[in-house]
Amino acid sequence: MSPPSKIENYIGGTYRPSAGNERFETRNPATGEVLAVIEQAVVADLEAALESADAGLAQWRELTGAERGRILRRAADLLRARNEDLARLEVLDTGKPLQEALAVDILSGADCLEYFGGIAPAIHGDHYQLGANFAYTRREALGVCAGIGAWNYPMQIACWKSAPALACGNAMIFKPAELTPLTAAKLAEIYTEAGLPPGVFNVVQGDARVGRWLTSAPGIAKVSLTGEVGTGKAVMAAAAGTLKQVTLELGGKSPIIIFDDADLDSAVSGAILGNFYTQGEICSNGTRVFVQRPVLDAFLSKVTTRAERIRIGNPMDPETQLGAMISEDHGRKVMAYIEAGKREGARLVCGGRRATVQGCEQGWFIEPTIFTDCTDDMTIVREEIFGPVMSVLSFETEDEVIVRANDTLFGLSAGVFTRDLTRGHRVIAALEAGTCWINTYNITPIEIPFGGYKQSGIGRENSLAAINHYTQLKTVYVETGKLSAPY
Repeated sequence: MSPPSKIENYIGGTYRPSAGNERFETRNPATGEVLAVIEQAVVADLEAALESADAGLAQWRELTGAERGRILRRAADLLRARNEDLARLEVLDTGKPLQEALAVDILSGADCLEYFGGIAPAIHGDHYQLGANFAYTRREALGVCAGIGAWNYPMQIACWKSAPALACGNAMIFKPAELTPLTAAKLAEIYTEAGLPPGVFNVVQGDARVGRWLTSAPGIAKVSLTGEVGTGKAVMAAAAGTLKQVTLELGGKSPIIIFDDADLDSAVSGAILGNFYTQGEICSNGTRVFVQRPVLDAFLSKVTTRAERIRIGNPMDPETQLGAMISEDHGRKVMAYIEAGKREGARLVCGGRRATVQGCEQGWFIEPTIFTDCTDDMTIVREEIFGPVMSVLSFETEDEVIVRANDTLFGLSAGVFTRDLTRGHRVIAALEAGTCWINTYNITPIEIPFGGYKQSGIGRENSLAAINHYTQLKTVYVETGKLSAPY
């Protein structure tokens, strides 16, 4: 599937040219070639999207949960049928390896639509018997919701936000990241083909100005953002003006803790997946790897050997395991962190250089990088890098590592590797993180909640927990007898 030469905003079930004349280009991160020209949404476009969403919402709310669910499941089937074409489009947009996009990006989005399509008929309130009287609650849609996506998993994030919103009877205006605008529009096409009424899912393209409008517009009831912490704070502040509901899935600097009784090969696999998958551009990555001192040398030997075997190459090559950074600016930022690690005394044991890939000379490819002899105060240990950079730290005792692992403003994820499951559960209970794993890492099936503590976010994506974020609860008390007053 080739991207269209021009991408307009998708409003009311069709593409519409922008009311303004501002355009921007989106480029292939691996080659630098222009993929498409994108029409920047202006206020008139955003107002049209909101008007369209209001009209679609009136029709969508009238459908039963079962009817809404059938449309979502039909869209899931279409995503799966077009996995290969959409995955290739995602690779052009993000620079990630094709093997990853084929296995995860589109199919996980389809899983999400199928899951929420399945539970849409079961979204209901509760009944309370109160003697002869009774009460009940209703779960009602919020209205028009705004979704603001990130550039690392464009299709998956668009599904994670839209599927629960639509299942609950809401409409959504979705803004993809300006660096990865291609596949959200394809999702909109699929929703329309599956039978979604016009306006129930609109896509508006553009930069931060679009996000600011969506966050402050009085007609929007809720904003769901995936992004970095600074953006999350700005969204929360802007939403306060109209008391919008907000869910935020933000950044992380997550710990992986490897005890000396762990299955070391599994722990190495967890550390590799938690640092180098999608070029390290994953918010939940476990980039602070704490290794108990008796197995530190063995771990470093194994993880270095594995990292050095990772195949860097053209993302479209099925054999490639590590692709391109999303942009030159981001690649330079990651390299600056690597230089800071060297400067502050961490010992580089693997990678640390920009790689050149034949036919992709304009892309920013960075070798899988591992530092050891790290200390908790180093820049590479404190700040989110969002690139293929692992910091290895040693520890002596369980109590010590818990304190150090929690010493961060973030709290998105954490992982523990140990054969002692009692200790595993005990340590996880003490860690300040919202999404945790024991003896694995970065596994996020749609059935379980995903989200963080502290400055890693507010609320949860996925699972039944998401229903609470896209509905409001109405309580109704019913008097069955004759009402009398004391005066």
